[in-house]
Amino acid sequence: MLLIGVAAAVAVLAVVVTVAVLPDARRGVPAPDRPGPVLLVPGYGGGTGGIEALAQRIRATGRDATVVVPPGDGTGDLNRQADRLDEEVERLLRAGAPSVDLVGYSAGGVVVRLWVQNHDGVVKARRVVTLGSPHHGAEIAGAGAAAAAGACPQACQQLAPGSRLLRGLSTPVPTPPQWLAVWTARDRTVTPPESARLEGATNVELQVICPSSTLDHAGLPTDPTATALVLQAIGAGPIQPPNGCVSS
Repeated sequence: MLLIGVAAAVAVLAVVVTVAVLPDARRGVPAPDRPGPVLLVPGYGGGTGGIEALAQRIRATGRDATVVVPPGDGTGDLNRQADRLDEEVERLLRAGAPSVDLVGYSAGGVVVRLWVQNHDGVVKARRVVTLGSPHHGAEIAGAGAAAAAGACPQACQQLAPGSRLLRGLSTPVPTPPQWLAVWTARDRTVTPPESARLEGATNVELQVICPSSTLDHAGLPTDPTATALVLQAIGAGPIQPPNGCVSS
């Protein structure tokens, strides 16, 4: 009986050790060398045209890519949008995804940061890319927040420079995951454009790569060079900017 008891204890211990050391996406442990599905988060207002085009480019490489539509009209609480994103992440991890990568366009990048911070994203995500995101706020949101009551919905207020939400975000961003922040110096929506710079990320201003680029905010999800940056960042290798402009 003693030998049987010892054998049983050893067997249980072996199972526990195996569960503890094997990467298990269902337990929220990403496998950094195994790219999985990609989730894309649209900007303020929830429009999906440009970000869906980027999703199609990602799918063309053989990856699963899903645009996460925010609740309501996309102008409500960014925290609730992060909750919605977490529902999609958990669905994929429960289905056996080895990891998730995230791409946030404009305000969607702030939503992704909230998700990483408030939903254990450091143990769920492999790579994060933000495109023209107002990490330090946008002047247009600040002007709206200072206008008449009701002129600036909740997400607009949260994106105003110095807002309580932005002050509460971890800076520098936690790693893992690996981060890439991309923006254009010709941005006229997120101003100043340097608001898209993210401490702790690999930061790329598109005009450093393409000095003659006149790309604006709306064109970021479909720009060939920005797309190349995204595809490289969510690939298997380390994040590295391209050597020059990409024409198509």
